[in-house]
Amino acid sequence: MLLEKPVIEPGSFPIEQTLAKELAVKPHQVWAAIRLMDSGATVPFIARYRKEVTGGLSDTHLRLLHERLEYLRALESTRKNILESISSMGKLTPVVKEAIEKAETKAQLEDLYLPFKPKINSKAETARAAGLEPLAMKILKDEAADPEIEAQNYADELKGIASTEQALDGAKNILSELFSENAELTGYLREKFWKEGWLYSKAEFGAAKSAEAQKFRDYFDYREALTKIPSHRLLAIMRGRSEKKLSTRFESSGFIGYSDNLNDEAEYIHEVLKRFGIQIGGRKRDAWLLSVAKFTWKYRLRISIELDILMRLKKSAEEEAIRVFAENLKELLLAAPAGNRSVMGLDPGIRTGVKTACVDKTGKVLECAVIYPFAPQEDRIGAERKIKELLVKHEIEFIAIGNGTASRETEELVQNLLKKSPELKIQKIVVSEAGASVYSASELASKELPDLDVTLRGAVSIARRLQDPLAELVKIEPKAIGVGQYQHDVNQFRLEKSLRGVVEECVNAVGVEINTASPALLSYVAGLNKALAQSIVLFRNQNGPFQSREHFKNIPGFGPKTFEQAAGFLRIHKGENILDRSSVHPESYPLVQKILERQKTNLESLMGNAPLLRDLEPEDFTDETFGAPTVMDILEELEKPGRDPRPEFKTAAFDAKVREMDDLKPGLILEGVITNVANFGAFVDIGVHQDGLVHISQLSKDFIQDPRTYVKPGQIVKVKVLEIDKPRRRISLTMRLTEQHKK
Repeated sequence: MLLEKPVIEPGSFPIEQTLAKELAVKPHQVWAAIRLMDSGATVPFIARYRKEVTGGLSDTHLRLLHERLEYLRALESTRKNILESISSMGKLTPVVKEAIEKAETKAQLEDLYLPFKPKINSKAETARAAGLEPLAMKILKDEAADPEIEAQNYADELKGIASTEQALDGAKNILSELFSENAELTGYLREKFWKEGWLYSKAEFGAAKSAEAQKFRDYFDYREALTKIPSHRLLAIMRGRSEKKLSTRFESSGFIGYSDNLNDEAEYIHEVLKRFGIQIGGRKRDAWLLSVAKFTWKYRLRISIELDILMRLKKSAEEEAIRVFAENLKELLLAAPAGNRSVMGLDPGIRTGVKTACVDKTGKVLECAVIYPFAPQEDRIGAERKIKELLVKHEIEFIAIGNGTASRETEELVQNLLKKSPELKIQKIVVSEAGASVYSASELASKELPDLDVTLRGAVSIARRLQDPLAELVKIEPKAIGVGQYQHDVNQFRLEKSLRGVVEECVNAVGVEINTASPALLSYVAGLNKALAQSIVLFRNQNGPFQSREHFKNIPGFGPKTFEQAAGFLRIHKGENILDRSSVHPESYPLVQKILERQKTNLESLMGNAPLLRDLEPEDFTDETFGAPTVMDILEELEKPGRDPRPEFKTAAFDAKVREMDDLKPGLILEGVITNVANFGAFVDIGVHQDGLVHISQLSKDFIQDPRTYVKPGQIVKVKVLEIDKPRRRISLTMRLTEQHKK
């Protein structure tokens, strides 16, 4: 499939070349992807069904490409506007134009545009209006000039200049603006400060003694190089600052503590002078210019640079936090499903009781109840009787227990029941209930479960997320699922955009059964949105189950483009054409027919026939429409039609004797489930209502740079308790089980 080269935004900055370099791919792959995106193609569709066009760019490459493309196009728009603005002033010289056209970031463009920005009522503009610019230039350029003597000629009360001091103050403001608006100087000092600078934090006055501030005590007297501070520490410090528990300050290389001694920053001040060819000697003019340079650094350049660096730090930290959140979310969404099993969901509670919901193999609610085995009722006998009654009545195969308050007590209740009734042969599993309460009170839950009380909907969600984590978790706002850190401290628009991309990637990787999928799940299918998802469900309810992918075209709003993007990800497991249950796109059905004719067989005999399919050569079936990558994908899909990329379902077993932090002791070895992975380690649920932390150094005896290469959320692991900090509710764990514990 051939594509014409896309039109790149105006400007001399080569977008496709830049993206190719950043992604370490070839330019033709980039412009092919851009062309497809500009035509309305989605990332999942391009990654799955247009491999020969893009040269096999992955979902990750394509999402990064799309994000950077938006940035670079916005950069080009800014560049164009700046050039037009300066040109309209009659100040666009060849040198300025070349510098603007070569700028690679928005910060560089802003530095270059700063001298040309209209300034209203600035001190420098007021001084110019009073006729003080010649004075400033005279002192700057004439080494023999005496500022005091020169300023006497400009004292004029009619112009608002009552003294030589006022004249020199105006000249200082003019030169200070000139110094601070030099793009090369600003850029150089910004990078110098970034490479040499430090971030220092300390407890706000009186905050160190407050109980609320103790979570920030690691940063009460903390200092780290700007280039080395990791995202989680930076975000923790920023949160402490926003809560007025910490104060922060930037330091240069030789500038320690809370001091205003500019002698420690002489290198930066000297650079201001050097940039304008000023050499300091014993002349009166030199001392005055040195004071101007110090003023410029302290009140203009440093403030501006610190603001830029703060934004740079926050952006970098946010990007890392969002990336970690996204990766953890992906692992959770692609966790192993229990599949079509009947499940009892238990949403633990003490005073309000344990909410119970039984669902059949399809997730349909069969019966709900509330039991009160704990204080104040303490009806354990009645609770066990009711649970057993429901288990037998509905032929339950699994019991899913939420991991919130009273989880271990509820698990113990179930364990005792199962010991008394071995004939039940039912397995209990503790599952994450993160976001269940959010779902329970949502509009979607009220539509799905209109006859159920809000408190019971959570139990239904817990049961269903054991059956299919992906199908259930998509009903919850991604950031409410709870697998990230500092999600409320990062840019919410970028976070939501990133997490939605992850959900889309997971949903489309697994595929969606159109005849049973919820509107929430359908809305993440490539090419669909919430309105179309609702339209599909409405059409399904009115006309019955879909029998063929071709019938999708009868759905209102489901046009040719939508069909192209979505059809391959929508499955029909009991349809007229068995290809409809696979990821083979309808546009490729003629190719499958070509294979059948060549092999003189039928579809039923071909699908799943590994020996026959592996003997076929993809090149024998390529043409001007279908390249080798597409043919290979089709052959793989025919071998394992409708294959699920998620892992096999497994469960963890918590120690029945360990239910609270008080039950822990150093050296104890436990089984747990990883709930979250951060740059500094992994959090593990060991069944005590508080996740423990396995620091990155305790994951393995070998050096590990990124914990995500070693462990993943949902993974079952063995850990050993190292330390318990009850006041701060912190549990230190290790996966280095064979090493001696040091007391």
